Amino acid sequence: MTLATKLAHLSSTIKSSVNAKPIFKPTINLSILETHLQKCQSFKQFTQILSQMILTGLIADTFAASRLIKFSTDLLPFIEMSYSFKIFAFLESPNGFIFNTMMRAYIQRNVPQQAICLYKLMLNNNVGVDNYTYPLLAQASALRLSVFEGKLIHDHVLKAGFDSDVYVNNTLINMYAVCGDLSAARKLFDESPVLDLVSWNSILAGYVNADNVEEAKFIYNKMPERNIIASNSMIVLFGRKGNVAEACRLFKEMPKKDLVSWSALISCYEQNEMYEEALVLFMNMIDHRVMVDEVVVVSVLSACANLTVVKAGTSVHALAVKIGIECYINLQNALIHMYSSCGEITTAEKLFDAGHNLDLISWNSMISGYLKCGSVEKARALFDAMIEKDVVSWSTMISGYAQHDQFSETLSLFMEMQHHGIRPDEATLVSVISACTHLVALDQGKWIHAYIRKNGLKINSILGTTLIDMYMKLGCVDNALEVFHGTEEKGVSSWNALIIGFAMNGLADKSLEMFSEMKKSGVTPNEITFVGVLGACRHMGLVDEGHRHFNSMIQEHRLEPNSKHYGCMVDLLGRAGMLKEAEELIESMPMSPDVATWGALLGACKKHGDHEMGERVGRKLVELQPDHDGFHVLLSNIHASKGRWDDVLEVRGMMVRRGVVKIPGCSMIEANGIIHEFLAGDRTHPQINEIDNMLDEMAKKLKLEGYAPDTLEVAFDIDQEEKETTLFRHSEKLAIAFGLITISPPNPIRIMKNLRICNDCHTAAKFISRAFDREIVVRDRHRFHHFKHGSCSCMDFW
Repeated sequence: MTLATKLAHLSSTIKSSVNAKPIFKPTINLSILETHLQKCQSFKQFTQILSQMILTGLIADTFAASRLIKFSTDLLPFIEMSYSFKIFAFLESPNGFIFNTMMRAYIQRNVPQQAICLYKLMLNNNVGVDNYTYPLLAQASALRLSVFEGKLIHDHVLKAGFDSDVYVNNTLINMYAVCGDLSAARKLFDESPVLDLVSWNSILAGYVNADNVEEAKFIYNKMPERNIIASNSMIVLFGRKGNVAEACRLFKEMPKKDLVSWSALISCYEQNEMYEEALVLFMNMIDHRVMVDEVVVVSVLSACANLTVVKAGTSVHALAVKIGIECYINLQNALIHMYSSCGEITTAEKLFDAGHNLDLISWNSMISGYLKCGSVEKARALFDAMIEKDVVSWSTMISGYAQHDQFSETLSLFMEMQHHGIRPDEATLVSVISACTHLVALDQGKWIHAYIRKNGLKINSILGTTLIDMYMKLGCVDNALEVFHGTEEKGVSSWNALIIGFAMNGLADKSLEMFSEMKKSGVTPNEITFVGVLGACRHMGLVDEGHRHFNSMIQEHRLEPNSKHYGCMVDLLGRAGMLKEAEELIESMPMSPDVATWGALLGACKKHGDHEMGERVGRKLVELQPDHDGFHVLLSNIHASKGRWDDVLEVRGMMVRRGVVKIPGCSMIEANGIIHEFLAGDRTHPQINEIDNMLDEMAKKLKLEGYAPDTLEVAFDIDQEEKETTLFRHSEKLAIAFGLITISPPNPIRIMKNLRICNDCHTAAKFISRAFDREIVVRDRHRFHHFKHGSCSCMDFW
């Protein structure tokens, strides 16, 4: 197509879309063109100018065409880039300036691949490149994160002889740094014949973005002139890496500070959880009359949220309104988060309802706010109303269900998330695995573990610890060990989960052995570690070993024992029958003993039949925590064991007057992926007739095995036969009967009990495991009991 044909085609296209008189006469020159371009305010006016250029032939003038292209690509709202390209395509011989203009326009619109294509067209048409062309191409490669294309451009720079141009080299240094090839960026920097301030800032920015503190410090210290931009970059880097002291020192040494300097240090404090310091610095910033922007206000609002200082947050909100930045969406989201974190959910709701251009973060922040305030139903309603959801939306709602103990809903929503094809993040998986643990949903927990492996998700310390905890709490010790050994990042929490898990499963020797391995591997134990170690000792009655670890905690590891450690020691001494020593330890505690510590002593009194001490401790506990059902029940049981039925009635009457309701025993068992719950005396299960038949069969076999019901566990003044019947309908026995019906051997029957297993159920489970040749695993509120061949892993010490 000839130039005349092109022009005629373009002219007819324009004329057909414009039915207006020309805005100037057909006679046109460059000065008139410039004037009318400056006055152009609409697409219609622009097409009239273009039409006149075509009619007069001015479009063939390279300079005039370049002015037209420059105007059409200046990010004007009424001219599309596609229209500019049509004009460019009709030019007979666009020069390098026009090509550069078009490439710059595509880069500004984040379409870098088109800039690369135009460069190829330049080469094909033998259009001369200059020192403005290659920086544009380097920027395009950086936007595409294509170091391969960048290296090709660099080769062209060398061949064209622009390698000594400082502007070209600076953009290449930046390109290599952005693409992550810092060795190439540094090599070019070191070999550049001329370096200016931009060169130094470019290589410094590369090391800052890569979090390379040492190289960044080296470059910064070598800089011939340290400007504000470089210093600000270093403060940002120090903040990200937790070097708060260095960030503060650098800030103080800066002769001049701008808004970014203050913002960087405030953000540094906020990132490193130094929220009070962030607020103090912000007040200093205001005192210095430094203008604030939405970035610094967002950081300050985050600090207010973490400190739950709603008064300060409200003042910052007022400041944002005063300076006119409250409409920024990031700031609106920060305000919603701050108010909801501080419990001001109504204010957060008003902001959300009045917000303009709300994004996903806005919705997620509001859902999170509802969950923090316990409004789970409102959170779910908002979640369901979302047109678009991201992984954070799903994770927030799933984690919220788990945090509010709604574990069935946690699993249900996770399955819905899978149905929508959303890949879960770490927070989601941790919440779902925790839900499986609480629901005794081993099959589902194993499925999630398999999902993690199948999708190649990395098991880090947090996820690994959660899996270990699940397997240990569901009695799968071997699975827990497998996860532990397969986890690369073994933090102290991973070791703690294993140590506590072994102790809980009656493997005290393995627990203590793992503690020794932990110390050998260089991991420093913490307070939680010693709760696990002392727990192992108390589960197996290792009094001397417990004393040794308790003392080493203080003397060797310089850890101050808290009430949990003292509680473990009291429980250890009490289980061993050393009741006097246990009470003396309570009296010597440096802090006020909590009810759990006294409760351990009360349980020991009942176990060892010290009714006098038990009654005294029991009445003390009932006074300390009058709404605790367990202490009332224990005190009642102590009276019942002595046949003091009047005292039993007195305690039960006290419970009625105080509105204390005994938590019913509940046992859960998973069969074929479904969780079944049983209460004591429960007759609501759809398979109750089969369960009754199995209970009868169990009773016959247990009688042959020599089992005799321990009727002392029944704290009611009823006849012996009724007591035996009551005992045989405890929730554990109902769950075991159901497990014998539905779970085929050799699979273990796994049961979770919300209360401590009673003596009679513990004895019966041993007999059942031998009579039916089945492995039974019961997790009560304190520990695991692995029943096999007539014995228990706790060796009757629990």
